[in-house]
Amino acid sequence: MLSRSEEKARQLFERQHRPMRTAESLAAGIHPRTLYSLCDRGLLVQLSRGVYCLAEQAEEMTPDLVAAAIRVPRGIVCLISALAFHEITTQVPHEVHLALPKGVKPPRLDFPPVRSFVFGERSYEAGIEIHRAAKVEIKVYSAAKTVADCFKFRNRIGLDVALEALRLCRQRKRTSPAEFIEHARICRVERVMMPYLEALT
Repeated sequence: MLSRSEEKARQLFERQHRPMRTAESLAAGIHPRTLYSLCDRGLLVQLSRGVYCLAEQAEEMTPDLVAAAIRVPRGIVCLISALAFHEITTQVPHEVHLALPKGVKPPRLDFPPVRSFVFGERSYEAGIEIHRAAKVEIKVYSAAKTVADCFKFRNRIGLDVALEALRLCRQRKRTSPAEFIEHARICRVERVMMPYLEALT
């Protein structure tokens, strides 16, 4: 049986129906000890330091991306994490890849593990899609933009990853050749990508 404070906290999370930070719960009169207790009971899940959600919510979403979106609001899911989101890779991301604009300090998070990449202004702002999970906005690059980014960062993630993404993206009709070319130009990898794209069309 839950204590009065635990039931109050549970109802608060149920009403909000989204992950909440410790500061929000404190403002609502919920002590951190209550959050820890609900975690011990298996009713809450700690997504990251100071970020909690109902356990049943965690099963319906991608908790790593949600936690990263809350903790790094200027981060955009990119590269292998975005490939996995769009289901155009066989790679299993072990960290969240985030694009950040120049001048933004890379985050230091205990969880989820994050690897940040610095993008120029035009490349950072191009091809952003907004998706929602548990009422949290998650910014992810489109499939075409992600493939172009993979060619741009091929020396860091591997050319084989970029080629597989291009092939799967074309097979699964996630985008058009025109979109590939547009983002290849923005990322300045048109000369690198074109021979591979032409071979698939």
